Amino acid sequence: MFVERISDALRKAAAELGATGAGFRLERPKDTSHGDLASNIALVLASRLRRAPRDIAQDLKERLDGLEGIDRIDIAGPGFLNFFLEAATVGGSLHRILAAAGAYGRNDDGSGRRIMVEFVSANPTGPLHLGHGRQAALGDTIASLLEWSGWQVHREFYFNDAGAQIMRLAESVRARYQQSLGHDIPVPENGYQGDYVAEIADLLRQKVGRRYEGDQGDAALRSMRDFAVAELRDEQKKDLAAFRVHFDEYYPETRLYDDGRVAATIRALDETGLTYRSDGAAWLRTSSFGDQKDRVMVKSDGSPTYFLPDVAYHMSKWERGFHEVVNVQGADHHSTVDRVRAGLQALGRRPGYPEYVLHQMVTVERGGVEVRFSKRAGSYTTLAELVAEVGADVARYFFLMRRPEAHLTFDLDLALDQSDRNPVYKVQYAHARLCRLFELAGDQYGDGPDVAEAADTSLLDAPIERDVINQLAEFPDFLRRAARARAPHLVCDYLEKTAGLVNSWYQSGHPTRDPARRTLVNDGELRAARLALAGAARIVLGNGLAVLGITAPERMERGA
Repeated sequence: MFVERISDALRKAAAELGATGAGFRLERPKDTSHGDLASNIALVLASRLRRAPRDIAQDLKERLDGLEGIDRIDIAGPGFLNFFLEAATVGGSLHRILAAAGAYGRNDDGSGRRIMVEFVSANPTGPLHLGHGRQAALGDTIASLLEWSGWQVHREFYFNDAGAQIMRLAESVRARYQQSLGHDIPVPENGYQGDYVAEIADLLRQKVGRRYEGDQGDAALRSMRDFAVAELRDEQKKDLAAFRVHFDEYYPETRLYDDGRVAATIRALDETGLTYRSDGAAWLRTSSFGDQKDRVMVKSDGSPTYFLPDVAYHMSKWERGFHEVVNVQGADHHSTVDRVRAGLQALGRRPGYPEYVLHQMVTVERGGVEVRFSKRAGSYTTLAELVAEVGADVARYFFLMRRPEAHLTFDLDLALDQSDRNPVYKVQYAHARLCRLFELAGDQYGDGPDVAEAADTSLLDAPIERDVINQLAEFPDFLRRAARARAPHLVCDYLEKTAGLVNSWYQSGHPTRDPARRTLVNDGELRAARLALAGAARIVLGNGLAVLGITAPERMERGA
């Protein structure tokens, strides 16, 4: 690609001037009058070469003059180099996009290496809430970005199926079960109060009848626990499937105990010499690895603290061959990051393992006021309720379009707006419009895809056309950056800007009610060139939406 070619030429020219290894930028300027690409290399080299930047820029320009594909190079301001590309060079990007089609944007950064993305990991104590929904969208899209970057990705969901919270769920179900049989048994004060608990109890009664009536024994409670966990796990899987999220593996915490991993982790930590006993508890010197203070590993009653099975779980990840792991979790897990990493470093794992992406909470607003849809979950809106209200496409996009570390206010009014004021509809409408162009080209002129593939794209020399083409050419770089930064919102930003440029091109110079028909001019060569642009833009928008797990419709009815 011409960006790499110019970058290589700049590095070679700098070396000829006596400067190697210099870092510089080569990027598309915001003001198109400054060219298709601009570089600050002369300013970067000024201190090293002890010369005026404009003089260095002039020397670099002379060495680059005549480089294939460049129309001219200007020196601007204190010494910026502005590159104006030939129309054929710019248009050549379209043929590369059309040739790559559904693979356009992929790279091989991962080189087939294995990586795990763990996300959602909700305890089966209730329906998935909006925080889980944001995490599901983020984790699934980060995994998708990594797949587009050549990684072999494993999606995993870890859940606690036997802790204190699970027993409170079981006790809550037991109380509701007894109530359903006419007994005045209150739900424990610290139990789960949502209507879903009564629903589970009713399902249990339908299955076992009065078998456990009045039974306060441990065996009955364990049976109720297992039933409730199975029902909620099934509900969570269904809700995630409706949200287009699927996992390669669901890993229960009980496996860590059944397989002896927790006990083995305690022994391994003891062998490091970094543990000690105080007040009857076993402590780990996590402060030796950057934690704020040492942490209790095993409580005085012999039970492990929460962080110990987390260390055991991550050791299992490592032993399963996942030496690269991204954990997507809520910001409430912030306090556990250092202690888990410290425990792993004590066992010889590298600093910074695993990697964390922490996200902030979500609130839903309508008319500027926070809303909740129902009382089924007791105190929060469920993911299933939100998806039923706005659809999976809109929900996913809205969860993704802000930085994970920023609090997300889900604007329900905007989400339900079916015009292109809604950002996801703006992108989808742009894709659908481009699909319509090809339908009309086929109907009116008999043009097929081969027309665009053979087009003379140097005919696309209008400023708006060059803007669109340059934007499309940047798609692979945006995906690479988003994958490396674990930042799906960068893809949303890119798609919205791309859709805006495509819509501007589509509308430019077409005052009629049907811009599509004016775009498809009788001049066959120009029409083919425009179809090449439309085809490339359709590929980029479609691929970008696919990365986000969002549909790319070919037809849409425009909303109000």
